[in-house]
Amino acid sequence: MTNTNDVLKIDTPENVTFDYDIAGIGSRFLAALVDTALLLVLQVLIIGTLILFITIFSDVDLVSMMSAWVFAALGLVSFIFLWGYYIFFEILWNGQSPGKRWVGLRVIRVDGTPITASEAVIRNLVRIIDLLPTAYGVGVVTMFANSNSRRVGDFAAGTIVVHERETKELGGLSTVPAGMLKTWVSQSDIPAGFPVERLSQYELQIIEEFLLRRRELSNHLILAQHILASIVKRLEIPQETIDSNKAEEILAAIYKVVNMDKVE
Repeated sequence: MTNTNDVLKIDTPENVTFDYDIAGIGSRFLAALVDTALLLVLQVLIIGTLILFITIFSDVDLVSMMSAWVFAALGLVSFIFLWGYYIFFEILWNGQSPGKRWVGLRVIRVDGTPITASEAVIRNLVRIIDLLPTAYGVGVVTMFANSNSRRVGDFAAGTIVVHERETKELGGLSTVPAGMLKTWVSQSDIPAGFPVERLSQYELQIIEEFLLRRRELSNHLILAQHILASIVKRLEIPQETIDSNKAEEILAAIYKVVNMDKVE
């Protein structure tokens, strides 16, 4: 992994290099503003609903509601929202919160692979340190102090925030034109029950880059087998159901199905 002029270069075990534009403080601040606004709206709605429910369906008057336990309960709700919001969405959307998705950012691991639930939990629990003493004081200083604009939570979880890569259309691939792919492979080349929908964006990028460069690689048959084997292992698919001799055809068929609207 190298970092040059705000561009992160990652060399994968499959001999494919990915370039990521590192998200700076400005774009991350904009994403944080969107998320903060959504959090405030959600908290006002939930807390307001709870207070209304208590006053209507109980004998507790408004004055007694101002007791310490009520404030403690509301504080707990705020805490759950603040940390649960980011953890929930970054797990659900593979490294994106609503704010990051709107701005076009994504959290990935420093080796370029998608984050897992553990990284999402760690980076967001450590957010409490980044917030000190107020308004992300520690976080902003830490981001200024390193070239990758990583906050303390990113260092703890081994993550980095990058700009979302723009997906290339299949017709733009110089070595595998859309017309050729139509005739070369079909959906039947994909093993029965293969969970195409579970493929990560990173894996789809690996497949795309392989299809782009396969004619330039003397070991493209072996490389296709390695790429497919790594996908099969992560998805916990029985190895005996996959014909490794048809690895290239399977990868091309997977990419065709995922991008069907671009090649029809």
